[in-house]
Amino acid sequence: MLVILKHLSKGYEEAKSFGMIAYQVPLATYPDTYNGKPLMYAAIASQKRYLSLYLTSITLGAGRRGVRARLSRDREAVRRGKSCIRFRTVEAPPLDLVGRVVKSRPVAQFVAEVETARARR
Repeated sequence: MLVILKHLSKGYEEAKSFGMIAYQVPLATYPDTYNGKPLMYAAIASQKRYLSLYLTSITLGAGRRGVRARLSRDREAVRRGKSCIRFRTVEAPPLDLVGRVVKSRPVAQFVAEVETARARR
């Protein structure tokens, strides 16, 4: 999605990961991951009947409530999981919301939130 690239903060990289187009924190920036792979920030996957948009940041911090409230308004076109949003059509994603979510986390903030979440476990 072009909206992700347009709003993505510097420091993230685009890559193919787990069969998806992923936007991630490079290992050179943050090598201490639980699985030795870069931290995934966002990803896009095409499934048989829907498009999945993975936004890891919506599971962290206060931004979660606002995103979920906005997505709850259109339950027909949008279904959500813990960190993914599934759209039945390409036209369904609220691109303004996706852009704001992607733009909301510079790399340093995202890494800090991940470390805070890991420390709570």
